[in-house]
Amino acid sequence: MATRVRPSSKRCAVIGGSGFLGRHLVEKLVDRGYTVSVFDIRQSYELPGVTFHQGDLCDKQALLLAMKDVSLVFHCASPAPASDDRRLFERVNIEGTRTVIQACNEAGVQKLVLTSSASVVFEGTDVKNGGEDLPYAKKPIDYYTQTKIQQEKSRTFLGLSFVSQLVLEAFDEGKGLLTVAIRPHGIFGPRDPQLVPILVDSARKGKMRFIIGDGTNVVDFTYVENVVHGHILAAERLRPGSPICGKPYHITNDEPVRFWDFMSEVLVGLGYAAPRYHLPYAVVYGLALLLWLLALILRPLVSFKPTFTPMRVALAGTHHYYSCERAKRDLGYKPLVSLKEGIARTVQSYPHLRRGA
Repeated sequence: MATRVRPSSKRCAVIGGSGFLGRHLVEKLVDRGYTVSVFDIRQSYELPGVTFHQGDLCDKQALLLAMKDVSLVFHCASPAPASDDRRLFERVNIEGTRTVIQACNEAGVQKLVLTSSASVVFEGTDVKNGGEDLPYAKKPIDYYTQTKIQQEKSRTFLGLSFVSQLVLEAFDEGKGLLTVAIRPHGIFGPRDPQLVPILVDSARKGKMRFIIGDGTNVVDFTYVENVVHGHILAAERLRPGSPICGKPYHITNDEPVRFWDFMSEVLVGLGYAAPRYHLPYAVVYGLALLLWLLALILRPLVSFKPTFTPMRVALAGTHHYYSCERAKRDLGYKPLVSLKEGIARTVQSYPHLRRGA
């Protein structure tokens, strides 16, 4: 009987490796001596020592090619939260994740690290120093959050309550696929295609003059290098018997800041005026909810996307910051880049978005 060759611990696959977080993760893994296979629907860059595989996340055979001789998989593929496309979120975050797990089992992958989100416990009301023991949002206020909850709580991911015969055959230890979820919040940094470009576009259109609420709400923003650091720490500590198996971990900069102070620092750093006029939170949220419902009702007839969704308004006007004490204790996590330094690096990386550029 042929002996099964165990994949090298330094060979890994990054699903969604062409995205914002994925690319930063791939670069850091290469720096740490990993051989990396990237799977994504597109290839957005080239990097020595990295193999790219293009394909559909729901295509198991395509995934298997990317997972050949791989022991570790990072799954950080997800549509942008702002897309508000329910079918796309379901296909990628639920169906795609199910296919990833099936492919991992068939390929003999030992460890799977999921990029989740702290938003899985956020319902649009204040969360202050929230821990991982908070219950999942019962009434998630956007499709991204709804499908992220389903992705994470699925019995095929966290809290594995069953081990299929296929997994038993794949691993000598009989432990099955080891899993852990990383829950970052408010990721930002160089090459971010969402936060800074959208912020600048809004400023150029005169839409960043207003503060939603009284402006005192405190939130977490997390520099992308710190999120990558949390992923790699989790992967390197994920082993049979480890206390991190099947658990979620918040990863933040551990420096909660006023939401509008952060936005103002980025805007001013790029040459734009800081917001200064206040709008009542309840009024703006109610209007956003009304527009969102109207868009939903009219979708079969006409398509339009409101600028402010209920989730965006809630994120801008409520407290939502999270404890990463569990990550400090179990992963040895400590942010590598301070919030101040992260903002400075981010602003410097967008010279083309400066006012007058």
